[in-house]
Amino acid sequence: MKPDERLKVDALVVGGGIAGMQASLDLAGQGYRVALVERQPSIGGKMAALSKVFPTLDCCSCITTPKMSAVAHHENIEVLTYTEVDWVDFFGGHFMTHVTLKPRYVDAATCTGCRKCEYACPVDVPDAFQMGMTAHRAIRVPFPTAVPQKAVLDIDNCLLCGKCEAACPVEDCIDFGQVAVSSVIEADAIVLATGFETTPRDAKAEYGAGAYPNVIDGLMMERLLAPTGPYLHVLRPSDGKEPESIAYVQCAGSRDQTLGVPYCSRVCCMYAIKQAMLLAGSLPMADITIYYMDIRTFGKGYEQFYQSAKAMGVEFVKGKVARITEDDDHNPVVRVEVIDAGSKVLERKHDLVVLSVGMLPAYNPTATYGVPTAADGFIEQYSPNVSPTLTGRQGIFATGTAMGPMDIVDSIVLAGAAASEAAAYLEDVRSGVHAKVSESHLGREEVMTHA
Repeated sequence: MKPDERLKVDALVVGGGIAGMQASLDLAGQGYRVALVERQPSIGGKMAALSKVFPTLDCCSCITTPKMSAVAHHENIEVLTYTEVDWVDFFGGHFMTHVTLKPRYVDAATCTGCRKCEYACPVDVPDAFQMGMTAHRAIRVPFPTAVPQKAVLDIDNCLLCGKCEAACPVEDCIDFGQVAVSSVIEADAIVLATGFETTPRDAKAEYGAGAYPNVIDGLMMERLLAPTGPYLHVLRPSDGKEPESIAYVQCAGSRDQTLGVPYCSRVCCMYAIKQAMLLAGSLPMADITIYYMDIRTFGKGYEQFYQSAKAMGVEFVKGKVARITEDDDHNPVVRVEVIDAGSKVLERKHDLVVLSVGMLPAYNPTATYGVPTAADGFIEQYSPNVSPTLTGRQGIFATGTAMGPMDIVDSIVLAGAAASEAAAYLEDVRSGVHAKVSESHLGREEVMTHA
């Protein structure tokens, strides 16, 4: 988009994760023009970084990569990556969404994704996609399956040495003077798929994450298990040793009033069991223990998945972990009150400890979109049993983990529901049945229609 250009579409989808991509494809497949806005340089969301899905153990990349490609090549979808939503106005019956396209310092229109600039760059920066366990160059394509396959430059860590510019085969593709561009997207409906963030792994100081190198979180283990992971094998961060004893601590970021996260994040038990099964396959001699308060297997086939993990030799210990320390060799020592043993307190040493962190809302939509949130910070649902994707503002719908903790299956199902609700709303707009939206951004608005 050019500066001050106005893009007119039927629906705006905010968030390029699995839910946002599915909602975009469902709407575009019905003939609606869709703009998909993603704040990161690539679509794909958190799922692009995962290893496998539960309970089928299908490859995540095998699911997300075709979906990302389908979105990028759909004639009815305009993909705007590295773009932030600033504010939204409602004017003349349409949502006017003001966005800022952040500078890549690379001309996305001419960049071929050859990565020659990346190979020439002398600066290494911690790689957020690999959870900081490896580094990438200051200019790089975000990850191997990124969509779009366009380079992005981290100007804050750039030396302005010009080596990337000299290596680039496209003249004037790299532009150190590039600036942010402000534009407006005009849409009749908005679908919020803003996703989630995880509870910080150092949120519970007594568990030592951040201080102890061999206490990691679930997303870091996902990268260790992934085929495109940092080490191409499961190694512990402190010394590169193959761990012989791995422990999981459940509810390390959920069901805890002291963290302000009293709710269950739903997926933690299942992703820990999934990772334990994958570890049992890749490290057959390793001892794997899961310390838990309750195991919650809520979906189809999930209980059988849990039973299969026990049959594979994964040890499940019902108890509450009080704290984690480490010995002189950086081996984590877990102090746990074992409930099944009559509240006996034990200390057990492991090579690696994984904290099963929970889900937090990634974004508060109230100020930007006028959409109310519930007590847990996720978008409030006004009709969870009938129309779960409705929000407190007419014409704005929500899906995926923007609404609350859920797994990938539920995110995809609700993305279809959001697209269906948005399509019905758009049909009313097209047929001349217009919704009069009140100025209030607080609470469910009264809808009055007229032909």
